[in-house]
Amino acid sequence: MTIAEIATRAGVSKTAVSRYLNDGYVSAEKREAIRKAIEETGYVPSRQAQMLRTGQSGLIGVVLPRIDSESIGRVVRGISRVLSKSRFQLLLANTENHEQKELEYLEVFRKGHVDGILLIATILTPAHRRAIRECQVPVVAVGQYLSEVSCVYHDDCGAAHALTKELIAAGCTKIAYLGVTTRDKAAGLARKQGFQQAMEEAGLLVEDARMELCDFSVESGEEACVRLIERGTPFDGVFCATDSIAVGAMRALQERGKQIPQTVKVVGVGHSRISGLVQPRLTTAHYFYEKSGEEAARILLEIIESGVDMRQQIKLGYDIVHRQSTERCE
Repeated sequence: MTIAEIATRAGVSKTAVSRYLNDGYVSAEKREAIRKAIEETGYVPSRQAQMLRTGQSGLIGVVLPRIDSESIGRVVRGISRVLSKSRFQLLLANTENHEQKELEYLEVFRKGHVDGILLIATILTPAHRRAIRECQVPVVAVGQYLSEVSCVYHDDCGAAHALTKELIAAGCTKIAYLGVTTRDKAAGLARKQGFQQAMEEAGLLVEDARMELCDFSVESGEEACVRLIERGTPFDGVFCATDSIAVGAMRALQERGKQIPQTVKVVGVGHSRISGLVQPRLTTAHYFYEKSGEEAARILLEIIESGVDMRQQIKLGYDIVHRQSTERCE
């Protein structure tokens, strides 16, 4: 089926069909005739032909670290909500947290196979920054601050600071920290800085013996908490860089007879579904993940339309979700 055949079936010119497919002006009567012809035949316009005609692919590439992550899923939902109202479609590239794969997908995308890139970033190396600078299509970063291009990110330092103050207000004075690598400037470095600032403001020591590094999984959080317990350094509170880490820590504590919140209080970050299912329910920070996806997609569409990146830097806030894991016990 071709445009010419659709035109014949609808009783209009090929030019009218072409305008219809590219959102140009077509009278209401002709538009309805073309719509019916397309619906009856199941015609799908050639993407290659559209690319030659418009110079655009109609695709937005989304580079994401994990397809099974709840928070990433929320970001993609926000992106999809905005793009569904545009002429663009999503093309997802799942890197499984491999830095090299991120670079490979950026290389594929930057050569013009998409009209723009949304990079849901974790660790930004010099190679990443170089690849972004060399991109032939606009890039918007999500989840990390990036000075080179527009970005939408979260107040990780502020959220960690507020959660640590929550532990301190609940009576904790020996607070442990379970975090991720500081190569991740958001979940790693910024959250660690927020934790340290709150501790210093309260005059509390940040001791290396109460700090452990792990990855983003429940299992890693559990293993890190076990190491803390076996080290023998006492602690009465645990700041966890993510909800998943916190759930693992809670499991380790409970299996070793440490009651939450009576003996140890715990906080996480992310307001994931699991944070409300564990017992006791987890105090956490709610991030506006869907909003971040919406804002990033909106900015990218603006850049594609105008041809100019104004380098918008949008920092989203957070809400502290107060729950039983930090309740005071008299």
